Amino acid sequence: MDQQTGTPAEVPIDSTKSSGVMQTLLHGPAGRSLGLVVALVVLILIGFITSGDRFTSSENMLVILRHASIIGVLSIGVTFVITAGGIDLSVGSVLGLTSVVGSLTAVQAAASESTWLIMVLVALLVGAIAGFVNGVVIAYGNVVAFIATLATLVAARGLAEIISQRRTLLVTNTDFTKFMRADFLGVPVLVWIFALAAAAGWFLLNRTTFGRRTVAIGGNLEASRLAGIKVKRHIVSLYVLVGVTAGIAGLMMMGRTTSGTSTHGYLYELDAIAAVVVGGTLLVGGRGTIMGTVFGVLIFSTLTNVFTQNNMDTSVQALAKGAIIVLAVLLQQRFASGKVRKAKKLPLKA
Repeated sequence: MDQQTGTPAEVPIDSTKSSGVMQTLLHGPAGRSLGLVVALVVLILIGFITSGDRFTSSENMLVILRHASIIGVLSIGVTFVITAGGIDLSVGSVLGLTSVVGSLTAVQAAASESTWLIMVLVALLVGAIAGFVNGVVIAYGNVVAFIATLATLVAARGLAEIISQRRTLLVTNTDFTKFMRADFLGVPVLVWIFALAAAAGWFLLNRTTFGRRTVAIGGNLEASRLAGIKVKRHIVSLYVLVGVTAGIAGLMMMGRTTSGTSTHGYLYELDAIAAVVVGGTLLVGGRGTIMGTVFGVLIFSTLTNVFTQNNMDTSVQALAKGAIIVLAVLLQQRFASGKVRKAKKLPLKA
């Protein structure tokens, strides 16, 4: 109470504490997601201003989502690997390989006699085997992930060329193509597959022990090993996971193009890594975000659509994408250095 007036004394507001809460929100997952949402909205506004109602039509929105779906599924798998401090340059080539093997005459003949799900199982198995090879070479062969997956990139593309004899294999199984090219509730099945993959990836990374171990390995591999995590086995499982997502993406590509060829997925690994980095997953590992990856994929897909609607040169598109990637990496470095400065300012306890 105020002794002179008898009224309750005003409680001072701790501005430092409130500003600290605000900074925590802005620098946390919510703040990063908000930044991605703003970037996506700005791109949509630019598309509307430059192309009018044609850009914001429901048909064009579905085109953007359909274009994002295949890269999106790849990016979900790549998010796990990068969160653990690794990298996978082979996902695009593995996608091409799975599309070729899944389109083989023998595989389609077996599918025609029973069910088209055989094509699905074969493609997923091929992707899982490729991922398993990557994981074993990296975890047990102690080969740097960049080199190991670069070798798989070349080998998978070459194997796909040998199997297909550098020809385009047509997908003749009508049940498979009807399913992949169908719509459900007005939305293409490919988009639904992307949505389901994103939901499963989010749950796996944020709500399971597998996800927590992935983040822990990316943050400090040696500490994770000392804590009892079977690091090598976990790394193998991560590369099998990304191989499976490459197999799913290969099936999606087969359904969209009704063909399998060694050129499918060319340079898709770069687009997937770019989407993951722009989405906020740290390249050095220790932090990953599936929602950020989804927004990163949508940002690049929307950007491509804006350029296409305005008939702009593909070289300009590449330049814009490169600038976005550089900006994202610079922001990541700023975030990392900010964490270091904050740690240095913490008072020492007696």
